[in-house]
Amino acid sequence: MVSHEKYKRRQIMKWTVLIILITMFAMGANAAMHTETVEYKEGETTLEGYLVYDDATTDKRPGVLVVPAWRGVDDFSKEQAARLAEMGYVAFVADIFGKGVRPKTDEEAGANVGKYYSNRPMWRQRVVTAFDRLKSEKTVDAGRIVSIGYCFGGASSLELARSGADIVGVVSFHGALSSPTPEDAKNIKASILALHGADDPYVKPEEVRGFEKEMTDAKVDWQLVKYSGAVHSFTHPHAGNDNSKGQAYNEKAAMRSWDAMKAFFAEVLK
Repeated sequence: MVSHEKYKRRQIMKWTVLIILITMFAMGANAAMHTETVEYKEGETTLEGYLVYDDATTDKRPGVLVVPAWRGVDDFSKEQAARLAEMGYVAFVADIFGKGVRPKTDEEAGANVGKYYSNRPMWRQRVVTAFDRLKSEKTVDAGRIVSIGYCFGGASSLELARSGADIVGVVSFHGALSSPTPEDAKNIKASILALHGADDPYVKPEEVRGFEKEMTDAKVDWQLVKYSGAVHSFTHPHAGNDNSKGQAYNEKAAMRSWDAMKAFFAEVLK
């Protein structure tokens, strides 16, 4: 025989579980992610970015421009955009290279990005165009947009800030930090967060010092965080785990840098 008290406890437990399941189902039903491949133009060049946001609400919300590494719009950058959308942002993956230009090897990628490092005005314009495209989205609060980028994308986000764009924050994940025209930092309106692998062989200590001086001389609100034991591409799981190759995934640095970005967003997007 089951006592009356035990029966009551079982019934309460059943109803509690049922309420939790109904709540979870309702949350899942409301969290509908809108994803869209977006064609846009910069001059005569057709570009193809990727937009993602939660369309369960039509409220305006902050926008995040995501600038990919040197392979261009790829699965990794789309995954990061999806993570940001789940956090409540409208995320747009920028296409710097042009529709269909997706380097398959490091050699192709290196040759391709070289065109932009040697032509900063063109490079900046591509990033500004992507920023303007995100800004035009009806669900975006145009006064609260930030840009993040990985490797080449981190450098691209810094170029966006140096262009004088009306952006409130920039986060560079293991990006190049140098500028041939450091005086352009006077144009920066954004707060800057550079997340850097302390053992990165591609971004030399003198480049880091040059970045610090550039930002300080221009009185920019800047932060630089270095992660011990981390080299280039420390956020990319596909980079392997061999630091001797100069680029490798570092799980601890990847998690710490993402948390640093979230804290930065909470400050500049409040």
